[in-house]
Amino acid sequence: MVQYTLAQSPEIILTVSGKDSAKARDKAMDQLVELMEAGKLPTDLSEGFGPHQFIEVKEPPLVNSDDEDAVTQAVQVLSNLANLKLRVQTSRAEAMKIRTKIDTLFTDELVDEAEINELKEGFKVLKTYAQANLRYREARAQAEEARTILDQALKSPESESSRNAKH
Repeated sequence: MVQYTLAQSPEIILTVSGKDSAKARDKAMDQLVELMEAGKLPTDLSEGFGPHQFIEVKEPPLVNSDDEDAVTQAVQVLSNLANLKLRVQTSRAEAMKIRTKIDTLFTDELVDEAEINELKEGFKVLKTYAQANLRYREARAQAEEARTILDQALKSPESESSRNAKH
């Protein structure tokens, strides 16, 4: 199937079977004449119109919905990675400070009750940091694939054609 339109009336689409050819353009011309005779052509072609003046309408290729889904998922994975990285960064310093205090539990030094209570409160921060860090490292591994998917989707058609021309 091939579709044609007129520069004077781009809203008019004439569809003809086959590929773009002189024969197809003649068939489209027949359809155009029928429209003119029926009074359905909004444009006056009194100056004449020939089959060579048709403009072929080419449909842009549709993006595969699977590709769109993959891009959406990749962006979500990367967004999750960004959130985890921020959480890890903001809690790291405090968690490391608490971590050094844990070593006092393994010495023969005396520790007062206030220090123990501070440690117990710090364990929550330490646990939150450690879990977030584990999730961040796991998410980072998954995000490598997401980054590749996104890079593929961001490539411009020009870079593809120039790369293919070099090979």
